[in-house]
Amino acid sequence: MEMDSDTLVIAGKTFHSRLMVGTGRHRSNEEMVASIEASGAELVTVAIRRLDLDDPNKKTILDFIDWTRYTILPNTAGSKTPEEALTTARLARAMGLSNWVKLEVIPDPKYLLPDPLGTLRAAEALVKEGFVVLPYIHADPVLARHLEEVGCATVMPLGSAIGSGQGIHTREEIQIIIEQARVPVVVDAGLAVPSDASTAMEMGADAVLVNTAIAQAQDPVRMGMAFKLGVKAGRMAYLAGRIPRKQYAIASSPTEGVVRV
Repeated sequence: MEMDSDTLVIAGKTFHSRLMVGTGRHRSNEEMVASIEASGAELVTVAIRRLDLDDPNKKTILDFIDWTRYTILPNTAGSKTPEEALTTARLARAMGLSNWVKLEVIPDPKYLLPDPLGTLRAAEALVKEGFVVLPYIHADPVLARHLEEVGCATVMPLGSAIGSGQGIHTREEIQIIIEQARVPVVVDAGLAVPSDASTAMEMGADAVLVNTAIAQAQDPVRMGMAFKLGVKAGRMAYLAGRIPRKQYAIASSPTEGVVRV
């Protein structure tokens, strides 16, 4: 099978890469650009509330990203309430960035867990205003279904806490979401190494989003490339179909016709 023909489609837009990347926490803009390029990602998230927009002459992350090469996904990171998230999404659209938005409503500063009720309220309002909404949520299958029903383009359950590098702690819940969802499922947050991304893809996730694991790696460019390969390997393994788990060992060599000694 040609992997190039295995595309990801979100809201009618086609992507060849199933790895999405963030732009936060990089040590330099040059390192950020190089690691994004190495990752092969086509969709890049940008936190609008963390841009310095007061000085029009001051460069921001947006000045370093090639808009013709990448799809910019504004996100509402830093929003503690649905109202703040709505204002941020509207600002991004008014700036001419996109009508796509990664929705984050996070009132808790310690654990950074998303607010399920606030996220649902904001998502419903944004969809009605014509936004393509990609909501970040806890791995809650019921909430994922409600968000799909109000018109979200994806659901993005966390693997573990943002930036924690703990890997996937919500495997069972993510598997239920994948089983039930009729929109792409993007595993977001907590992934630390390419094997975490590969695991998510092997489970049947449609994509993963990675930020801190690449940005804070000792070599972000190499780590970006490693995640690219991990996502591809996991997706290929999912499509190939793993063998079933069995309680006992089964010989890999034939047992019939064996010469007796």
